[in-house]
Amino acid sequence: MTDVGRFGSAVVLADTSAWGRASLPPVAADWSEAIRRGEIVTSPVVELEVLFAARDAPDIELREEVFAPLRRLALSASVAHAALAAMRELAGRSAGYHRIPLPDYLIAASAQEFGIDVLHYDHHYDRLAEVMRFESRWIAPPGSL
Repeated sequence: MTDVGRFGSAVVLADTSAWGRASLPPVAADWSEAIRRGEIVTSPVVELEVLFAARDAPDIELREEVFAPLRRLALSASVAHAALAAMRELAGRSAGYHRIPLPDYLIAASAQEFGIDVLHYDHHYDRLAEVMRFESRWIAPPGSL
């Protein structure tokens, strides 16, 4: 039997939208426990998005410390190819359906590559899960945070 973590899966790749809500009371305790238990992993794309919001170099260093203990999923050519394939498939469904932020494609493709789910608070992952092999897991119900 697979161990189910705090967010419905043994290990999840947390999107920037989840990181931005991690300290909110409805999810903070579960988030902290999931971090402690190694249930949350990261990727270079998520880290870049989080660091981009930093005010200055000391703030970047502070934010980097949060990621230091986490397992980091590598970006590879196959991740990029999977992201492109997903974009093509979504574009084929209807005009504009593929218009999803580029980092979200890469995050979803990384999750697919490593066989894990994406933890988020962003409807784009529901759409990406239609054409990729990962589960879209909301950190809290849509519209609740």
